[in-house]
Amino acid sequence: MRRVKSGGGWPAVFYTFRKAREAGGLWKLWKAMRSKNACKTCAVGMGGQQGGMVNERGVFPEVCKKSLQAMVADMQGAVKHDFFQTYSIPQLQSFSPRELESSGRLTQPVIHRRGENYYQPISWDEAFAKIVGKLKAITADESFWYFSGRSSNEAGFLLQVFARMYGTNNVNNCSYYCHQASGVGLNSVLGTGTATLTLEDVDHADLVFVIGGNPASNHPRLMTTMKHIRRRGGHVVVINPIVETGLVNFSVPSDPLSLFFGTRIASLYVQPHIGGDLALLTGVAKRIVEMNAHDEAFLTTYCDHWPALKANLAAHDWNEIYLKSGVSAEAIDAIATRYAAAENVVFTWTMGITHHTFGVENVEAIANLALLRGMVGRSNAGLLPIRGHSNVQGIGSVGVTPKLKDAIFDRLQSEFGMTLPTTSGLDTLACMEAAQRRELKVGFCLGGNLYGSNPDADYARNAMNQLELLVYLNTTLNTGHAHGLADETIILPVLARDEEPQATTQESMFNYIRLSDGGPARHEGPRSEIEVIARIAQGVLGNDGPMNWQSMQDTNRIRDAISRVVPGFDQIKTIGATRREFQLAGRTFHTPHFPTANGKAQLRAHSLPELAGKPGELRLMTIRSEGQFNTVVYEDYDLYRGIEGRLVILIHPDDIARLGLEDRQPVVVSSTTGTMHNIRITAFSKIRPGNVAMYYPECNVLVPRTSDPRSRTPSFKSIPVTLRPELAQVAGQTG
Repeated sequence: MRRVKSGGGWPAVFYTFRKAREAGGLWKLWKAMRSKNACKTCAVGMGGQQGGMVNERGVFPEVCKKSLQAMVADMQGAVKHDFFQTYSIPQLQSFSPRELESSGRLTQPVIHRRGENYYQPISWDEAFAKIVGKLKAITADESFWYFSGRSSNEAGFLLQVFARMYGTNNVNNCSYYCHQASGVGLNSVLGTGTATLTLEDVDHADLVFVIGGNPASNHPRLMTTMKHIRRRGGHVVVINPIVETGLVNFSVPSDPLSLFFGTRIASLYVQPHIGGDLALLTGVAKRIVEMNAHDEAFLTTYCDHWPALKANLAAHDWNEIYLKSGVSAEAIDAIATRYAAAENVVFTWTMGITHHTFGVENVEAIANLALLRGMVGRSNAGLLPIRGHSNVQGIGSVGVTPKLKDAIFDRLQSEFGMTLPTTSGLDTLACMEAAQRRELKVGFCLGGNLYGSNPDADYARNAMNQLELLVYLNTTLNTGHAHGLADETIILPVLARDEEPQATTQESMFNYIRLSDGGPARHEGPRSEIEVIARIAQGVLGNDGPMNWQSMQDTNRIRDAISRVVPGFDQIKTIGATRREFQLAGRTFHTPHFPTANGKAQLRAHSLPELAGKPGELRLMTIRSEGQFNTVVYEDYDLYRGIEGRLVILIHPDDIARLGLEDRQPVVVSSTTGTMHNIRITAFSKIRPGNVAMYYPECNVLVPRTSDPRSRTPSFKSIPVTLRPELAQVAGQTG
């Protein structure tokens, strides 16, 4: 298909009308989008008490295709009554992610038993009894509890407390497969794991770095902010192995001038090799010091280890930096020159930075670079990890980690008189490995697609197949329901955020707590996540202990508990009555005092890793399409890159010629982990030669379980692969 020349624009407008037809009309979709609920997609933090399409500064209209896609998916009709009798497990396994997502809303609990070919309906009471009975029959550490970023703070808090009172710390969330390296890296340097600034700070920046991400596709609302920065004469430096259309030019539909004429986004676009970011960031830092553009007084007064970092930068050889980054001296000078001239600088990044075996070091290097010029601990500047789901940060804040923060642990025990387990809990990847070893018997998934988000898809499938019981709480079907099957697999249909019977809260990536009012259910059958969790907890633990689980179905009671336990969440106790949204205390740094042991930032020195791959191999990065959100695929085409279909590999024409291959030729793609057949070569001049890209989650079979040792985030980027012509084509075979 033909690639568009700008992101957003008229294609986005026409797409809105198309989705409105799917939703039952433009007015119906408008009312849904304007409801007082936080957006269901990215963590920019739209919606809330000022209504949907309003950002944290109260600006209207702010809307993007991602939120439209998620809303229309929740507005679709129910799964047909005979769906599970019609489609067998093998047939469901042949469905694409898009086909499963568009099968309709789940409304009836269903169960699959090993050896059977179909899911069967089951009543809610039967499902609760089976889950409760199984949890009572095993030891607590034979279970694991997985949380997506779709759920509310209330549901996340309630379930993690239940799991710990049950007796296990095998509590983890989807951030371990995305931004955990950001949290670890930021904590290492600053003592905090989240953004250091507010949305208003970003609006006043005169230079924004966009590193290893594609917000034009994945976080489109940020492009309005980028547009304002460019109009004010500011700059945007993009660092990405792929030249992404929307980061070159974006037409903001809500701005007539931008809509008709487009807005140039990138002032400078630099393409490192996949995995070359640490070398590039080190090179820019080295050049800043050589230019004497660093802030010596700030580094001496507010940072530790400046002499060590200064010596480390001086010792790095420029030729090694150029070779390992794949970036020329001229490009590094251009970045450093822009940085040195800017007064208010914001650094943003996504999973192109975190999805490496050195993801934490990448984040630390970004923090180092910001601190070199005192761009942390002041207004209108700072660090912004761009979170991928609307409440993934909140889920972590309310305690969904294997090890609770000491303050939360102590307050839970003192405030509620409970005794919590002190064993080392398992992170997400460790849970999969323990399941594979048959050390775990029960898995409980609060939303998301655990199977689809895992590296090494064959291993993930096999690991989940070892479980005795797997429970999913979801609104729609995903690939996990077809492939991640235990001895018994139960799917419980739950309500979407804007259908909850009580108000809930979510946290944006700017540490801002938004209130969602909920609303009327669209279908009979689904239940509130909070009700489901409380019912199961009551069945397992009863109501006579520290928690009265029946009363904890009231979100006001849950928020009261959160306010007493989670630091910074004091105001959440009354948000249901005051309707007053708020910024979390202790997260934003407008003065250079940080929550480290001595209040100073801790600079970190690094060595430069080798680029992945041997001669004859290419470096693969997993990517998402413009018509996709995380593992959820809404469209099988990629509008911005001009790609039709998803079982493709994007390769520079120079590499196609060098390998003796042809455009559109079917090939076999192999890594150390797996093999995919009948993958169509797609000539793509916008990718850096020597590097290739394939769509996630379909290509997860190629992704090894190699992870960053400090964050345990798998390396979904920089995967060495080889290609060979497909000799015997087998349609649809992917491994």
